[in-house]
Amino acid sequence: MSAPDEQDAQRVTAEEFDDGATAELGDIEIVDGRVVQMMAQSPLHSRVVRRLAGLLEAARRPGGPCMVVDSDVAARFADSDSAAADRRLNIRYPDIWIRDCEPYNVNTVRDHILLIVEVTSESTIDADITDKRIQYAIAGVPRYLIVRLDQKEERIEEIEEYRLDWSGRRYRAHDVHRRVLLLDDPVEVTIPFDVLEQA
Repeated sequence: MSAPDEQDAQRVTAEEFDDGATAELGDIEIVDGRVVQMMAQSPLHSRVVRRLAGLLEAARRPGGPCMVVDSDVAARFADSDSAAADRRLNIRYPDIWIRDCEPYNVNTVRDHILLIVEVTSESTIDADITDKRIQYAIAGVPRYLIVRLDQKEERIEEIEEYRLDWSGRRYRAHDVHRRVLLLDDPVEVTIPFDVLEQA
């Protein structure tokens, strides 16, 4: 039997989502058809997302492959295996992504994402390190960064970098960045943590 909050949770089908049924619900994600309200984030979380997105965007190679950097934009991931239409839909709003320049479509954008970044918070850390990591790997997203904030959400503890093991569609730990984020793909960038943290 489901927990009471599971039974009472608002549910959405893919058709309802496409028809705009969630437009007035505010900051949400949809997990197995269940509407999940997102909590307000800390000032540091907001700063890190904003600055990191800007620095990743600035690092795109002139004349290189066309790439788009977005924050908090909807992406539909694989439907859950359920007979009930309101138990299948999975919509995530990653903190940051880099994708190719194919026209955006919520239902297919996952196939064009090159990197996803999630910045942890007290309310999202469990999903960021487990559910989303599995979901993004199954979708074939080549790289996943988890920016871990400390418990008080006052500084960045570390940034975990995962790369996709294509043979098993799961992530393998590639690096743990402790003071400086060094990326070589899909963009080359060196970003000291204090640049992201400073007020």
